[in-house]
Amino acid sequence: MPDHESARALAVLAGGTPSVNPKQMREVRQEIQRFLLQYEFGLREIETKLSILSDEFVALHDYNPIEHVSARVKSPESLLEKLTRKQLPRDLSAVREHITDIAGVRVTCSFVTDVYRLFDLLTHQDDVTVRVVKDYIAVPKANGYQSLHAVIEVPVFLSSETVAVPVEVQFRTIAMDFWASLEHKIYYKYSAEVPRRLTDELREAATTAAELDARMERLHRELHGGRA
Repeated sequence: MPDHESARALAVLAGGTPSVNPKQMREVRQEIQRFLLQYEFGLREIETKLSILSDEFVALHDYNPIEHVSARVKSPESLLEKLTRKQLPRDLSAVREHITDIAGVRVTCSFVTDVYRLFDLLTHQDDVTVRVVKDYIAVPKANGYQSLHAVIEVPVFLSSETVAVPVEVQFRTIAMDFWASLEHKIYYKYSAEVPRRLTDELREAATTAAELDARMERLHRELHGGRA
């Protein structure tokens, strides 16, 4: 997005008007940056927790249940778009109250058992509060999508205050992640108007991915003498 469009979005998101002077725009940018910095710190807290769990597993069990971790904080433009789509007020208080995926972490695991094991280990830590859990592995979406979603809160200790920051964490297997990536590309290409033939094939592919997960986990158990 060009700088002038980004500036307009930031101004509107902060509750101002698109026509602001340079001084006001600097203030808007600083306000947005301070706001989003809390979510960046929340991401770091979760990433640190996952890194510790991963290192401990490697040291104690000679096995790493985490294949990959990715994280992001939504851009101001993305937040503004979501506020507009949900018909919410265009200000930061509405963002804080209604949008729970400002900070997002995706954890890709080898096996389904790893997904649930990591979820349990992370969410049972004393400073983690679980707000919402959506288990799309146990009950996949109609299009075949599978993943375990959790919105959790972690405390972020700033110089002036302690803030409870929500972070959305998605746990999925390699096969689930591959399917979701392809599904996203297809929907992007067809602007959500995907031909019926492709949606049917996507659902079949999701079933195949789930069967692959189950087969690979059986092989993994056999390799480790029945231990997952």
